[in-house]
Amino acid sequence: MQKFFAIPIIFLSLLIWSVSLQAQQVDLTGVIDMHVHAGPDSRPRAMNDLQAAQLAQQAGLRAIVLKNHFTMTADRAALAMDQVEGLEIFGGIALNRAVGGINPEAVRQLVAFSGGRGKVVWLPTFDAEFYVTRAGSGDAFVSIMEGDRPVDGLTEVFSIIAENDLVLAMGHSAPEEVLALIPLAREQGIRSILITHVFGQGATFQQMQQMADTGAIMELDWLAAYTNPDLIDAYVNAIQAIGADRFIISSDFGQAGNPDHATGLTEFIRILYAAGLSDSQIDLLARQNPAKLLGLDQPVLLRTD
Repeated sequence: MQKFFAIPIIFLSLLIWSVSLQAQQVDLTGVIDMHVHAGPDSRPRAMNDLQAAQLAQQAGLRAIVLKNHFTMTADRAALAMDQVEGLEIFGGIALNRAVGGINPEAVRQLVAFSGGRGKVVWLPTFDAEFYVTRAGSGDAFVSIMEGDRPVDGLTEVFSIIAENDLVLAMGHSAPEEVLALIPLAREQGIRSILITHVFGQGATFQQMQQMADTGAIMELDWLAAYTNPDLIDAYVNAIQAIGADRFIISSDFGQAGNPDHATGLTEFIRILYAAGLSDSQIDLLARQNPAKLLGLDQPVLLRTD
């Protein structure tokens, strides 16, 4: 009798193991990563732009956005996209000191560069006044507010963003600065606003709710949770309370020693599933919301003249 049941028991165990494995598998088809670091860079990177694009394409991603803190990436995105089929690759510019800070001309050139891959303008990141002063480094910084008013040039930057339907990303700005600038950005006609890794700047739940009420999208990055797993509970609580339609997820990977971006996203999504998020919520976070920010789901208007 024991021998009779041996094969069925083994088969059942293998079946249970297979089902469990499939439940853990993550399909990255159509996923968009709006926070991809790669080389060349002045900081150590795990791979270059082309390698990052190739790995993303092999994993089934729909699009990536190349980000660099010190130089424009629209040109690099165009070069990488020429070499990798089936993947949309965008670039942008972070308005740190290396590009002149709040520099409207730098944003104009982002738009003008051949290839048309410039899509995201980040307010200052490593050179943000909030970031630098909080770190206490004493380094020079780039301000975005003077009292309760935007600094010179910022309104012009917003105008260029609006005219070209770019994404305004808030960089490493203080939550109070973000909330002060969103109404101005909307008045200027900016459609797509992204709050860069919203937990990284210490936004409170009330501030996040206020940001959501403006129609802005908030970023939840894997790098922060990868180094501080306790953040996952905070991420999930925010998604459940405010709504998945107000967030995106991204890798923020590319640092030397870290896994590649697609591997990071896979683990991120797997953990979010384990924390109770649904397929529809993941779809919003990883596919639909970033696609809308980038204008990928906008209808193509046929010219009739």
